[in-house]
Amino acid sequence: MTVMHQVPDPYRWLEDVDSEETKAFVEAQNAITVPFLEKCSARDIIKEKLTAMNDHPKYSCPYKRGKRYFYYMNKGLENQSILYMQDSLEGEAQEYLNPNKLSEDGTISIAGSRFSEDGETHAYMLSKSGSDWKTVHLKNVSTGEDYPEVLEKVKFSGLAWTHDNKGIFYGCYRDQEGKTDGSETTSNENQKLFYHRVGTSQTEDVLVVDFPENPKFRISASVSDCGKYLIVMPRQDCKDNLIYFAELPDNITGKIQLTPVVDELEAEYEYVSNDGSVCVFRTNKDALNYHLVKIDLLDAAKDKWTVLLPENKKDVLDWVQPIDNDKMLCCYIQDVKSVLQLRWLATGDLICNLPLEIGTIDGVSGERKQTELFYKFASKLSPGIIYHLDMTVEPYIPKVFREIKVKGLDTSLYEMQQVFYSSKDGTRIPMFLMHKKGLVKDGSNPALLYGYGGFNISVQPYFSYGQVSFMQLFGGVVAVPNIRGGGEYGDAWHNGGRLLNKQNVFDDFHAAAEYLVKEGYTSSRLLTSQGGSNGGLLVAACANQRPELYGAVISQVGVMDLLRFHKFTIGYAWCSDYGNPEEEKHFRNLIKFSPYHNVRVPSSGVFPATLLLTADHDDRVVPLHSFKLISELQHKLGKQPNPLLIRIDTKAGHGGGKPTMKVIEESTDIFCFEMNCLQLKLVE
Repeated sequence: MTVMHQVPDPYRWLEDVDSEETKAFVEAQNAITVPFLEKCSARDIIKEKLTAMNDHPKYSCPYKRGKRYFYYMNKGLENQSILYMQDSLEGEAQEYLNPNKLSEDGTISIAGSRFSEDGETHAYMLSKSGSDWKTVHLKNVSTGEDYPEVLEKVKFSGLAWTHDNKGIFYGCYRDQEGKTDGSETTSNENQKLFYHRVGTSQTEDVLVVDFPENPKFRISASVSDCGKYLIVMPRQDCKDNLIYFAELPDNITGKIQLTPVVDELEAEYEYVSNDGSVCVFRTNKDALNYHLVKIDLLDAAKDKWTVLLPENKKDVLDWVQPIDNDKMLCCYIQDVKSVLQLRWLATGDLICNLPLEIGTIDGVSGERKQTELFYKFASKLSPGIIYHLDMTVEPYIPKVFREIKVKGLDTSLYEMQQVFYSSKDGTRIPMFLMHKKGLVKDGSNPALLYGYGGFNISVQPYFSYGQVSFMQLFGGVVAVPNIRGGGEYGDAWHNGGRLLNKQNVFDDFHAAAEYLVKEGYTSSRLLTSQGGSNGGLLVAACANQRPELYGAVISQVGVMDLLRFHKFTIGYAWCSDYGNPEEEKHFRNLIKFSPYHNVRVPSSGVFPATLLLTADHDDRVVPLHSFKLISELQHKLGKQPNPLLIRIDTKAGHGGGKPTMKVIEESTDIFCFEMNCLQLKLVE
């Protein structure tokens, strides 16, 4: 029996982003939104303060490749960070790759790179206007000259060098037709793995792996630490992956014959390292909080696998970095905070714990063959302290290498705490709160409630210029609940907020809002909810479900049409979290909370002031989602008193690679919206 679903979709015409009607719609919306945001009396002051706060040097971890060190630095207000090179850690740094010189407006960004094994050739990817599409370029490190070839139609791809330094493996959608600039909505299918030899044209690249029977596979490829094996890990969505391997031939001239290691999509696997044919993988197979297993590629039956590092039943094994040949740095998530342990690579036994305050590891650099590593620690009030660990000196004590300091931020004025509250079903949810010391809990403080809740992504304590600015500008409270759907407590936490359990995510967020009001931190009238991408879906769905709980809603690049998300660009990959709308049980679940399909006039007649943000080159969550929702909101709720607006950026994407000036402009608009709608006042 076939069940036909008749669901109204009055704004489907907005899915044609290139039509004259859609262009007119965008112009008409901007004609309403821009004047509203520009009439904010404090706009110039807000922008000035945001600019000043960003105007300080920012650094990445240094990393050694070949005989040189490299690191990214932004002197303050440069649109893109610049890659610098030095011969030693004490040596003079010279500018190596400056993306700011590639465009006048800073909209070309470096989007990943990989050096050859000898450090003499650099493969780097560029993105224009924030698109997921990349071009791959190759540079001679000694001369600074680029090779003539440019690799195109590259998306969702890493780069892996053969150890002879002659070429790279990369993923390419060579068959993609039509535009590939990030403004198109076409589904991305049939990614293929190619081998490119340095100094040759892309037309000569060799197709080495494809999966024509699985057009939705995205192919991840690594060359093993020893250089002998190609490890291929395809995935269809955002959850599980397979493992194949092949011995690399001396000359790559055609398709490589793969041998399956894991041929069922039932768990996640991440390659860590190998000794001979025995590889170490981080996996959640039979371990909800992840563990390390050893698999012999030449004898890979599951009953032959051995556990190297057993699962910790409380803490989640987040990542592992081999170092100094026989050791590994293991990062755990313990009640949302990062914990670092140094362990033996052969046995998994503990060598020592490395001291950390409450926060997150925001970057790490090092390789198994190296005797030093760097890691960057960040917290709600610190954008970064970079530590250097010299493995040739015992005991192993990390030393501060660089500290990133924000101009004008006196951290002694603020406090951060972690609280736990109960959700609707009694589940205990952690939440970080940040505010000025001595805050009076009388319900009169503005508050920002930020959430994500999906895709196994952990929202650990990190430094957010927007959140700190909210405290500074308005004397506000910042609250970040670690709701289900994320990875903070492993697979069980993720599973508790995906597919048919997705409503738990919204319930957890509502309960966070109720906690803030009940405890006197704020009142609903002064509470802004904010989220991006999956978090944009979160706050939009929550506004529909409990409009009385929120004073304002800031929804950035959100997934709003949950019945058609799988039809555009990479949307089908999200079925692992949302479910496939073409299956009845998931359709019936999704239609209950899909933001576009659940706009109703509240019983009070009042809906939260709402600002949707999207961009013309967002090819991850295409702008049609926000176009359709704002149309439905304005049509059904246009007569209620609060503004319902959309901000449509140009030459911008889902958020990655956004130039500093665009970030400041967007933050200014958000704060102006909150000021206008909630009658907030700047604090001195």
